Amino acid sequence: MLVGLALCSSSLMTLAAPASPAPVVESNDILRVCAANQPPYSIKGGGGFENKIAVVVGEAMGRQVQFVWSSRPAIYLVQEYLNKNLCDVVIGLDTNDPRVLTTKPYYRAGYVFITRTADHLDIHSWSDPRLLKFDHIAVGFYTPGEEMLKKIGKYDDDFNYEKSLVNFRSARNEYIQVDPARMVSEVASGNAPIAAAFSPEVARQVRESSVPLTMTPVDDNTVNADGQKVPQTFDQSMGVRKDDSALAAQLNAALVKAAPDIEAILKDEGIPLLKPHS
Repeated sequence: MLVGLALCSSSLMTLAAPASPAPVVESNDILRVCAANQPPYSIKGGGGFENKIAVVVGEAMGRQVQFVWSSRPAIYLVQEYLNKNLCDVVIGLDTNDPRVLTTKPYYRAGYVFITRTADHLDIHSWSDPRLLKFDHIAVGFYTPGEEMLKKIGKYDDDFNYEKSLVNFRSARNEYIQVDPARMVSEVASGNAPIAAAFSPEVARQVRESSVPLTMTPVDDNTVNADGQKVPQTFDQSMGVRKDDSALAAQLNAALVKAAPDIEAILKDEGIPLLKPHS
């Protein structure tokens, strides 16, 4: 889920683009899926849950899925691959992403607080006063969590800690984000008492952690310092080029047909599922 990435898209547009890969031959029997090696969403070899979703949707369409792999993060897929006709569909975009034509949502998920189960914190709101007492709160850059750190007055205190999670690398010439696995490990190791992350990106790590961890959904009623709502839950869709309404319609039909398989994949991943709003 690319929530928050749009906040930095204007600066990313100025970065030099890598050489484009050789075009993949189009075929009505093939579904060309744009992909980045970005666990747990997408993994070369097909182990990502979005890879698995793409395959079952392709089967529902009677098409063989062909992944077109990018060497850069998923945020670049629309600009550098989809719009250049190197592939035809991006999996796992926010519904109504303005860069593309999106399908109907096939699931909805939200941000969660991650804590050690033994701590029994049961924190579910950014208004919980206990958050003010924590030295470290792990969040990703450009996310609702970072926005809420500013709201509760913890952003400046947490700044150096957040930078340490990316080993103080500079975002000046490249897109940098905190590795979800790092956030989970910070909580499991006790370096941070709590983390806030989008549940699909951390569910696998939470499930596989040797230290029992708990994911608690963040209340979806948060507002920033200006009183503007900061959404915590998001519908997820597939995206195609804006003029490819025919493929969008085919994908919508396939998503209905493949819905039981998609739900099973998401539940196996451990993602807390919500009912889509769109």
